Amino acid sequence: MPDARPPRRPGTLPDRIDLDAPRRRRPTYPDHPAEPGTRVRHRGSGTVGTIRRFRATHVEIETRTGRLELLPISAGAFEVAGPDRRPMAVTLVAPRPKAAGAPKVTASGSVAVAGAPARVARASRILVEGRHDAELVEKVWGADLRVEGVVVEPLHGADDLAAVVRGFGPRPGRRLGILLDHLIDGTKESRIAAGVDHPDVLITGHRYVDIWQAVRPAVVGIEAWPVIPKGQDWKRGVLRELGVRGEPGQFWQALLGKVSTYADLEADLVGAVEQLIDFVAPPE
Repeated sequence: MPDARPPRRPGTLPDRIDLDAPRRRRPTYPDHPAEPGTRVRHRGSGTVGTIRRFRATHVEIETRTGRLELLPISAGAFEVAGPDRRPMAVTLVAPRPKAAGAPKVTASGSVAVAGAPARVARASRILVEGRHDAELVEKVWGADLRVEGVVVEPLHGADDLAAVVRGFGPRPGRRLGILLDHLIDGTKESRIAAGVDHPDVLITGHRYVDIWQAVRPAVVGIEAWPVIPKGQDWKRGVLRELGVRGEPGQFWQALLGKVSTYADLEADLVGAVEQLIDFVAPPE
């Protein structure tokens, strides 16, 4: 009996889809250490230059004309010369010292600048909500901040943020970066942030109720941070759920002691802090 189905037009889906057919795999790219001086090409923009500094979320390269570019890091985002000298797509990762005298890497993933003295503090500042936030930023990004001459100060609460910004007097060369907790749609923090609109002020943040949550749970040896009902003291609720005795400050110091590098932190906090550093201390 002849097939009564109409012929399939070019460009349309076939009548039957083989769900058991081998699925197309996503491409994988080899890791490549972002050693200073390595020549790379950014595949997205076509920018070519040599690596000057590596950070957790982006790399700074210097072009042939001496211009500095900050380019985001993602899987296969860059090309380097392969063994046969042909371009090879790679994922840039933090360089690891292999011998004495090799470049050191800071806790933030940056290549340490050997012998660099602390820079005189810029007029620009980064503000964070509290003391614990400031201590965590110092623990991971302290070396970078000293090289850049950036001071981090606690707000001790963001309720009067608009007044703080006015008092600081931001302007070109005197920028203000602000890191807020729980910066998601519908929160008090998001409404506060929406009330600040200035070209020399950048507000970033993370989704967590408190900076404690921005430390990966595995660092503490738990699967996830406890969920504390709204209206309860979050920190004391966490201690209760974890069965920890003592004061929140004691627990925080123990938690902070377990943090070694940016890899111990959630990615959105890492990205938020590095955005602020780049904003208040742009490449010269």
